[in-house]
Formats: sequence, C-alpha cells, structure tokens
Amino acid sequence: MGRFWRLAGVILLALVGLLALAQEEVDPFEEAQKQKQQLLELSGGILPTDLIAAQGEELFKAKRGPKNASLEACDFGRGPGRLEGVVGRLPRYFFDTRKVEDLDSRIRSCMINLQGLRPDQIRRNEVVAIAFYIASLSNGQPMTVRPLMPQEKRLYELGEKLFYLRAGPRDMGCASCHVTYVGRRAGVLPYSDILGDKRVASHWPAFRYSNDQAWTMADRIRACYSNLSMPAPDFYSEPIIALTLFMNAKAYGGKMDLPGFIR
Repeated sequence: MGRFWRLAGVILLALVGLLALAQEEVDPFEEAQKQKQQLLELSGGILPTDLIAAQGEELFKAKRGPKNASLEACDFGRGPGRLEGVVGRLPRYFFDTRKVEDLDSRIRSCMINLQGLRPDQIRRNEVVAIAFYIASLSNGQPMTVRPLMPQEKRLYELGEKLFYLRAGPRDMGCASCHVTYVGRRAGVLPYSDILGDKRVASHWPAFRYSNDQAWTMADRIRACYSNLSMPAPDFYSEPIIALTLFMNAKAYGGKMDLPGFIR
C-alpha cells in the first residue's frame, strides 16, 4: 500500500506540471497523446490508468460478498474467465440476465449474481476500477459490436434517436457537439465512425487529466446531459446502454485505446 501511495504522489506531481504545459488549443486527440507522453516522462513511465487498473484487478480477483466469491467466473461475452477483447463486443445481449448490458452494468450484474451483493452495496468507484482492469485487456483490439439480436437492434435504434435528439433549455444534443461542432469548438472529439475518424474508435473508460477523474462511458454521457442542463440518466440505465451501443456499433473495425487518456 505504501508503494501505491508513493506512485500516486509521483503521478500527482507530474499532473500538476502537465496541466501547466497544456496552454494552447490543438487537435484534442493529438493533444492527449502529447500530454500522455509528457506524463510518462515526468512520472517515470507510470500513468494513473495503470494504478486504477491494478486496483481493479485486485477487486476482480478478490473473494467478496455474502457468497465469498470473486468475479473470475463472470462471462463478459467470450465465456467465464475470458477477458481479452471483450470490451469491443459490448454492449450485447446476455441470456442469463435477459438484458443488453454494457461493461458497467455487466460488472454490476456479476457482483450481484456471483458475489451476492445488494445493489446498494455496490460502490461506483469499484465498478470503475474493475472496468479499467478489464479494458486494459482489450487495448489495441478492434471494436466489433454489431446489433443482431432483436433486443440489441431495439436499443441501437433508441441510441441513434437519443444521439441526434435536440432537447432541453439549450436545444442541443450529443450530435450538436460531437458532429456539428467538431473542428469548430475547442476540445471536442468526433465519436467513432460517425465522422470517419478511426483514431477514436473507443477510449472509454478513460482518465481525464484535465480534472483528475476516472470515468467510464456512463460518466461521460451523464456529464454531457448535465452540461446541456438536462437530467442525467441513471447509471446502468437503458438510455446509457443504448447510446453506448449506437456509438460502439458506429465504431466497428476501429482499434481501441484502453484505458483511455484524454483531456
């Protein structure tokens, strides 16, 4: 534990220096790569994502809950215990829960079903850490989400509607920033293949160095809704899973950079 805090301290100091260097507006993807390299040099080759993923691995393999079980028997789409590349297959329909689930909700389902935890006992920061660990095993793999099941097709259609929907007091939606204003609004990345930018097929879950936060796609979606002065969907809810399914399906074939490191 002492080593963890020493490493965390090194990274914190490096982040302070990193933010001081990020003064000019450049392409957000190229900027993130530049800042990532600078942080690696300042911190001795350690990124915050490494620490979060390490915490997630410990949580994933630890026997916990009323059933005193780990999550190693959880099936994320390739069979129990097989984690490599699974993020590129999510969200997808799971027969055991009879639901379309993304990475976050699948982790939660396994914590409930395998470990016996009640929903109110599941800590959001633990789900995020586990997501970082699982995502680290999909780094560099292609996105292969294709909605084939009727349940997946329904959520894909819902996700597409939500993505292009303009609503709220600002009369804006996801596409307002991530399609319309790409290249015209500082720091906005295009989402997946909607604009043909395969560099950003997927970088969620990700560490946001601008505010020192570890987020999954669910956190990003909720923040976007809040930025537009609209009520944010609940974690693990259908709107979040639908939006994630739509965007990941649009990113088909693109390589994933996981866990991401972004502004």
